[in-house]
Amino acid sequence: MEMNKSAILEGLLYIVGEEGLSEQQVADCMDISLSEAENLFLELQKSYNSDDRGIEIVHYGEYYKFVSKAEIHEYAQKLFADVKQSSLSQSALETLAIVAYKQPITRVEIEEIRGVGCDMMLRKLQARNLIEETGRSDAPGRPILYGVTQEFMDSFKLLSLKELPDLPTFEREQEDLFD
Repeated sequence: MEMNKSAILEGLLYIVGEEGLSEQQVADCMDISLSEAENLFLELQKSYNSDDRGIEIVHYGEYYKFVSKAEIHEYAQKLFADVKQSSLSQSALETLAIVAYKQPITRVEIEEIRGVGCDMMLRKLQARNLIEETGRSDAPGRPILYGVTQEFMDSFKLLSLKELPDLPTFEREQEDLFD
């Protein structure tokens, strides 16, 4: 039994999240005409307009997307007011600072600075959308380069990385081991 097109569209809209879908994307993906894609969106929008739904489908620019209805916003504010902001661990902050100051930077370079492995920490910071892959290094093996995200900038209320405090400078003292 084949799933109906409206259900497929609903699933696709859910998967893409806040990026949304265009009629052209749906037409190409589902192998249907643009007018059929438009009609599917309108039909699905209509079904989500009922009062027994907490979400609706909006159309901004070329894209359709799911959003919560205005009526639930006061409840969402209460929910998020009660949620304690989770803070970053010391090792997460250290890793994040290294990325912010030295980006683009590879995992190996971060580990050299910190002196410990940071593979799991990089994954956690990526999951929190504070860092992202920015490309590949030309070094052997073409390791991934990391940089901070717009979410990092927003979280720390920065307009640019130039607003980060200057790092202290340390002068190495020359020690003569044979004195």
